[in-house]
Amino acid sequence: MAKTVLNKDKNLDATKQPMFFGDDLQIQRYDTMKYPVFDKLTQQQLGYFWRPEEVSLQKDRNDYLELRDEQKFIFTSNLKYQTMLDSVQGRGPCLAFLPFVSLPELEGAIITWDFMETIHSRSYTYIIKNLYSQPGEVFDTIIQDEKIEKRAESVTKTYDDLIKMGYQWTLDKSKVDMYELKKKLYLAMVSVNILEGLRFYVSFACSFAFGELKKLEGSAKIISFIARDESQHLAMSQRIINNWKDYEKDNEMLKIIKDTEKEVYKMYDEAVQEEKRWATYLFSKGSMIGLSEKLLHQFVEYTANRRMKSIQLTPAYDQKSNPLPWTDHWLNSRSTQNAPQETEIESYVIGGIKQDVKKDQFKAFKL
Repeated sequence: MAKTVLNKDKNLDATKQPMFFGDDLQIQRYDTMKYPVFDKLTQQQLGYFWRPEEVSLQKDRNDYLELRDEQKFIFTSNLKYQTMLDSVQGRGPCLAFLPFVSLPELEGAIITWDFMETIHSRSYTYIIKNLYSQPGEVFDTIIQDEKIEKRAESVTKTYDDLIKMGYQWTLDKSKVDMYELKKKLYLAMVSVNILEGLRFYVSFACSFAFGELKKLEGSAKIISFIARDESQHLAMSQRIINNWKDYEKDNEMLKIIKDTEKEVYKMYDEAVQEEKRWATYLFSKGSMIGLSEKLLHQFVEYTANRRMKSIQLTPAYDQKSNPLPWTDHWLNSRSTQNAPQETEIESYVIGGIKQDVKKDQFKAFKL
């Protein structure tokens, strides 16, 4: 039976459905949920909503022109790579994951995830148009860049494998091997976990290093907003993976997780080595104050250990401490200037309306 955009089963209880491969979705309701954490992540993403135009790049234009050639190379190469990654993420989650989702709260979280990735892509365009006299040349050379094109292959492969098999499942579920389809879904989710939690971080560190030097501060601020959003997307992939391991009670998926454990470790290590090679490439023409190829290699291993531990894998690298501790305030800030007149505070992003106010609460209040 083919999929439908509205399940008309009057007895459907979405709270008893699995995250994926359950009955087709019905009403988008958020009053009762199987996993409220996905709705919380949606609300946080919406609460963090921002637009790149809120950040002035007037000073950044002059800063860029004053950079040494090797610094321009580092900044531009990272900007092109970030644009490629978020071009993938701006369409990947909805294209690859939504056809299989069977919980309204997870559907809403993934749609919001994709939407926020589009903001990121627009942000890179905003930076490029403001800093470069010929922005079209920057965009045109992204796919032509051999280093970026090669890295794009590893980023997109699991997505493409899942999408291809998913089309067959959408047309006729009976003709698809569910073990293989679930395996492709799991590996695609792990790949996204690696993308959101590891593949951005060498370029993030470089962007923040310029900010620490009081150079390209507007661009660094925009990248810090993007990093904050990516932490939400990382949390989503972590939650999905850990739900499969702890709560979903899907024996077939548990077998897949066990069967692919070596492959997952290999995926992580390949990403680590790719990020290290990228750091080496960035610094091939010269260095910048506060960063070095060696420090970035250590930073990649430290970050990979944290990501692996968060999905119940044993950390595989020796680097236990953060070699770039100054990046923490860029990556972990919960209070950022989101508009000229307002600082966003996390406590009011969620649950902004208090519903338990008593009738006599303001009895002593006088105008």
